Amino acid sequence: MSVHTAATARQTTQTIQQKKQAGEKIAVLTSYDFTLARLVDEAGIDIILVGDSASNVVCGNQTTLPITLDEMIFLAKGVRRAAEHALVVCDMPFGTYQISEEEAVRNAMKIMQLSGVDAVKLEGGEEIMPAIRHMVQAGVPVMGHLGLTPQSVNQFGGYGLRAKGEAEAKKLIRDAHLLEDAGCFSLVLEKIPAALGKRVSEELHIPVIGIGAGNGTDGQVLVLHDMLGFNDGFKPKFLRRFANMAEDVKQAVSAYAEAVRDGSFPNETEQY
Repeated sequence: MSVHTAATARQTTQTIQQKKQAGEKIAVLTSYDFTLARLVDEAGIDIILVGDSASNVVCGNQTTLPITLDEMIFLAKGVRRAAEHALVVCDMPFGTYQISEEEAVRNAMKIMQLSGVDAVKLEGGEEIMPAIRHMVQAGVPVMGHLGLTPQSVNQFGGYGLRAKGEAEAKKLIRDAHLLEDAGCFSLVLEKIPAALGKRVSEELHIPVIGIGAGNGTDGQVLVLHDMLGFNDGFKPKFLRRFANMAEDVKQAVSAYAEAVRDGSFPNETEQY
């Protein structure tokens, strides 16, 4: 198991890019609070993404659209305090970068200033290129996101596989190169054919992180709560559960409740 030590250097956008050059796979997970982020960081993850998926797993919304900039900043603060080694990236929520370039840069700077994260992530290609260029010029590291972009769920009509047709695949490839040219330090590809994920990863010089994009990408990202098995109702093809925390938590809570009700907790050694 990869575990960080006190001597482990903190990850930066440069060290992440060097991993691609060295042929090293990049491990990415989401986190939304101090306690779990600290464990994720200590376990040796390379990048922690404070994802707008918090809208789903933290707030209980059906989509990522309702979460606000202030809510994302609040979550990112705790994660950034916990992460001593991982690079921390924060999603820019829906509506914070689409209106104008100036507002996009202002909101990106607000995230960086108030939360202390190392970079931001935006969804989209050519249509948001001016905003990305201005962010990079202003000193804000940017991670791109193509393929299934959840903030566009209403436009897409669902969460199905993207870029399976030739026209959309060509646009994705073009957008990927545009994002790299605009200065993005890395790119997420979500829910696209594996062959396309491999091609984009081979063509770009920046690291490409996949989620449902096959094994040919430079790294992988999953939602922490999904891979830990907290949500047993979510079963996309790309998800592997590395634990069954839903059952562990329910059993622990049930045992606690039973001990309280039968008077066995606290016992004599658990009181003053």
